[in-house]
Amino acid sequence: QLQLVESGGRLVQPGGSLTLSCETSGFTLDDYAIGWFRQAPGKEREGISCISSGGGDTHYKRSVKGRFTISRDNAADTVYLQMNSLKPEDTAVYYCAAGRFPGVSLDDYEYDYWGQGTQVTVSS
Repeated sequence: QLQLVESGGRLVQPGGSLTLSCETSGFTLDDYAIGWFRQAPGKEREGISCISSGGGDTHYKRSVKGRFTISRDNAADTVYLQMNSLKPEDTAVYYCAAGRFPGVSLDDYEYDYWGQGTQVTVSS
């Protein structure tokens, strides 16, 4: 059974850092692009970062570029999102998703499998 499980979300102060993990099982991670999405209260879900199946390509939403870094460890079946310089507007439920397509994409329709999400709250 294909699964993605996010972890690492918590309350953090503005300016702080956090690393989210997306542990996968039930499929060959190498074959899939992985995206990170988030949804804040009252807002639509948005794609913020993705990494290609081979790991050679990454892409970021402008609002997180330079602050967030996506990486993958295919041997550990895990994808990470390192988040630095966090802002209150980064508060959201963060989801990882897997899609089998070439390259990178922040469009949620490209992704077939989703995790349940992890809450990140940035507040003093």
